[in-house]
This record gives sequence, C-alpha cells and structure tokens, in this order.
Amino acid sequence: MSKPAFSFEFFPAKTEQGHEKLLSTYDELNKLSPAYFSVTYGAGGSTRSRTLDIVQALSTRGTTEIAPHMSCIGDDKSEIAELLEYYKTLGIRRLVALRGDLPSGQVGMGELPFAVDLVKYIREHSGDHFHIEVASYPEMHPQARSFEFDIDNLVNKYQAGANASITQFFYNADSYLYLRDKLEKRGIDTVAQPLVAGIMPITNSSNLLRFADSCGADIPRYVRKQLTDFGDDRKAIREFGFDVVYRLCERLIAEGVPAMHFYSMNKVEPNKRLVEALGLTA
Repeated sequence: MSKPAFSFEFFPAKTEQGHEKLLSTYDELNKLSPAYFSVTYGAGGSTRSRTLDIVQALSTRGTTEIAPHMSCIGDDKSEIAELLEYYKTLGIRRLVALRGDLPSGQVGMGELPFAVDLVKYIREHSGDHFHIEVASYPEMHPQARSFEFDIDNLVNKYQAGANASITQFFYNADSYLYLRDKLEKRGIDTVAQPLVAGIMPITNSSNLLRFADSCGADIPRYVRKQLTDFGDDRKAIREFGFDVVYRLCERLIAEGVPAMHFYSMNKVEPNKRLVEALGLTA
C-alpha cells in the first residue's frame, strides 16, 4: 500500500516574535518532506498583509510548495487578478480557493460571492497555472440547506476546475468515507481529484471545542467526556488526543486516503510525532 501524501496548514502570526517562531516551525516540519504548506487568509482579507508576508518569506526559504488561501467574498475581480499575478511572481503554483466570511458590517457579496465563482475566475484568468484546492465538509457545512445541497456545491467546485478538496477536520472516519462514496457516485474520481482528509491534532480541549462549535465539526461524545474529565491536565489531554488522532489516521490510511492535511496550529508537535508514528516520512 502506497503512503498517502501529507501537508501542513499555517496561519499568519500577529507579532514579530510569532513570525520568527513560525519560520522556525516551518524549518522543523519541512525536514519531514511534506507535499506543501498552506497559509490561511482572514475574513475579508483582514490578515491579507500578514498572509502575503509569510507566503513571500516561506516561498524563498525552501523548495516546498506554498499554497496561499484565497477568499473571494467582498472582493472584486480586479483585486483577485492582482493577487493572482503577484503569486505568479513568487513562483506560487498552488492555491486554496475559499468563499471566506463576510466581514462584519459589510453589505453585499461582491463580484465573486461563492468559492465556485472564485475557482471559475482563477481558471478564466490563469488557465491551468495553479493547482486549486477547495474546501469540503464531511459533516456538512454549517450554512448548507441540506447534506445533498452541500454535495452539489462540492461537485460544482470540482467541475469548475478544482483539482482537489481539503476537508474540514473530523474524528469519525465514516463521515469522510461516506462523503468519498457520495462523490464517486456523482462521477468524481477521488483518485484523480483527491478528497484530502483534514486532520486536527488534539492538544487543548477548550480551543478544540470552540473551533468545532464554530465550524460544525462533530466531536464524538466519548472524546468530549474524556477531555472534560481531564480538566487542566495538559499532559493527559495531549496523550489522549494523540491516541485518538493516530487511530483515526490509521483507519483512513487503511481505507486508502490519498492525502492528509494537518492543521498544525503553527506548532511542531504533535504534528511531527503523528507523521513519524504513521510512517509517512520518506
């Protein structure tokens, strides 16, 4: 059985100290030979300058591909075009195309209101220059009208030109496998157009529960109960969390997952530990 590819997500640091720490984290995780690093982008471009700074820094720091997130809601085509041209000058060949969140107080969705519109526009503007990843939701997008509607939306993004999709994090492997089966039945070849499993390591119970509640990701009852029982015992949370995520990844690998994208939270551990324990390194 071939090993799945793996990659890591970073978010732009807010301080100079955080920026330097992120560069150090990149250096450590890059030694594992990931396929790429993605860099997130704030609502309505609220972290645009920080995103551009870290993308530029990382693109010249090593040879591993950097994949900037791009959101479209509230932006016009000229702003998107300018960003695409800038990324070309940096040698960027991979993007994560997202709708994004409407900034507080903003009225109107802009010229490209949905991720499918952004994917179409990137293809119109830049042809096949960029490998485009989009988002997918094994447990349904929290704003979707229904699960079938959410599947339709994902299929439309693939058909518009997306090369692959990265899932929201999940802890129930069956939700990923169900989504994969639904895509296959809709004619999406999930080998040629991979469904990448988004993996969130568990290190902090309050942060995890907050993230899950905000994005509609399900935390299994037994995980919630254990995390609650551990209270402030950080070591116990880390060890339990490692075991939960390791077993999830093992199941996914056994089921033939093509790739895993680790939401690193800008940390070396436990991402390095998981990748090494799973035997993913070259």
